[in-house]
Amino acid sequence: MNTRTKTTARLGVLLAAAALALSGCASTAAPAATTAATDGESVTITDAWVKSAESGMSAAFGTLENRSDHDITLVSAASPASTMLQLHETVANDAGEMVMQEKQGGFVIPAGGSFDLEPGGNHIMLMDLTAPLAAGDETTFTLTFSDDSTYEFTAPVKDYSGANENYEGGDMDMDMTPTPTPSN
Repeated sequence: MNTRTKTTARLGVLLAAAALALSGCASTAAPAATTAATDGESVTITDAWVKSAESGMSAAFGTLENRSDHDITLVSAASPASTMLQLHETVANDAGEMVMQEKQGGFVIPAGGSFDLEPGGNHIMLMDLTAPLAAGDETTFTLTFSDDSTYEFTAPVKDYSGANENYEGGDMDMDMTPTPTPSN
């Protein structure tokens, strides 16, 4: 075997070894990361509705459902129906009166669970309505979560009167006492 043949054979073996080594590295590399669902993709709302109102304030209700394996925090809401929305809780003040106040830190929807928005309890408060909300109308909402993702839904407007709660820190008064509504 001459020197040229030996060199070519060695070069071929080295190239084959390098190709084998590179293919071995590729097979041991970590699998590509899968895209996890955002919080906005993991939350839905059922039985959503909004209290009818001529002007001033209203509130949105329903059940937020979290299909993920981690707690999700709702931090804000927006709607073209109002210039200002807040996430509200209803608590007893020092005098024992039930009052609404902004929920600091937002609403936590438990992993695989639900969170109720209901009259007399937690709700989305619409303040400074942009137009009357009449029964039979619909309005849209955009919810924003702590990961900055969003979820949009549409809710029907319904007649409802209720608990006559006061807003802590203001003159806000919202009648949310249940009254019977006629069957359709």
